[in-house]
Amino acid sequence: MSESMRPTPSEIRAYRAANPKLRERDVAAQLGISEAALVAAECGLGSIRIDSDANRFLERVQELGEVLALTRNESAVHEKIGAYENIKAGHAAALVLGSEIDLRIFHGAWAHGFAVTRTDPKGEIRRSLQFFDKWGNAVHKIHLRPASNATAYEKIVEDLRLDDQSQDFVADAGAPPSDDKPDAAVDAAELRDRWSKLTDTHQFPGMLRKLNIGRRRALHSVGDDFAWRLDKAGVELMMRSAAEAALPIMCFVGNRGVIQIHSGPVAKIGTMGPWLNVMDDTFHLHLRTDHIVELWAVRKPTADGHVTSLEALDAKGEMIIQFFGKRKEGSSERTEWRGLVESLPRLNTVVAA
Repeated sequence: MSESMRPTPSEIRAYRAANPKLRERDVAAQLGISEAALVAAECGLGSIRIDSDANRFLERVQELGEVLALTRNESAVHEKIGAYENIKAGHAAALVLGSEIDLRIFHGAWAHGFAVTRTDPKGEIRRSLQFFDKWGNAVHKIHLRPASNATAYEKIVEDLRLDDQSQDFVADAGAPPSDDKPDAAVDAAELRDRWSKLTDTHQFPGMLRKLNIGRRRALHSVGDDFAWRLDKAGVELMMRSAAEAALPIMCFVGNRGVIQIHSGPVAKIGTMGPWLNVMDDTFHLHLRTDHIVELWAVRKPTADGHVTSLEALDAKGEMIIQFFGKRKEGSSERTEWRGLVESLPRLNTVVAA
């Protein structure tokens, strides 16, 4: 959008006031602006610009106590209720390894921060800390809950407040880079050789970088002993089967700045239109199943035997969501999980009524 066509902060606020029932993300989409631009337009009127440094945030977030941590991408929203615990800060990346909130944080994507105060239709005050990348896409949000320490929140905001409280937001020029690589020649033999020698699932992204190929290209090229396509209905089928069997799973949703993980069983599974939802006590998931273009079962070797994942990709070949069976490091994969994934209908097969 050109500068002349971009709505002014006052126009943004007016549109939002005229559409109070729309979600922030939908308001931003209808205006053709980023979500960060929507939040910035209310600086001084409910939003406060704060330092976006992830380590400064991590130094203080434990003071809040119980909160809701939210990480999303275009197609999935992952919410966990709990406290930030067992934080491992680092120069370029950090870990949060709490019993409920489990995060992998990549500092380079954190570019803008805001403290946001809203009054909902019921008159209740909602407070949050919201972080965005340089294009204005949401990276991570922390919503206070009734049990949260509101006094600590106000002190954190005071300490992290920036001098610049501009209501304007200008995203970096150009689109965010795609995680997938253009189709190119793939040496399938080299790919299979490197894949077969993996000893840890965390080595997988590095393998792709060394080969200069994207995840989708690798899945298509490696052979169906390592990766095979599934019918897209397999996501819901897996979730409902795991819930019925009380099988603990791991659910990963991420973007360039954060990967958020749920580890444990799921129970309350439901659908609403294209959305597949989990609404458990401390874990909420909202997944746009109509955005899934490819669904894969993927087998990766590790020092503890191979592990099996379920990976959903969008039209750009980027990861929407990923599932594993819950396991401890040093333990082999649960046979129940492996059997469940291997039983899911492959592409072009028919699910029995």
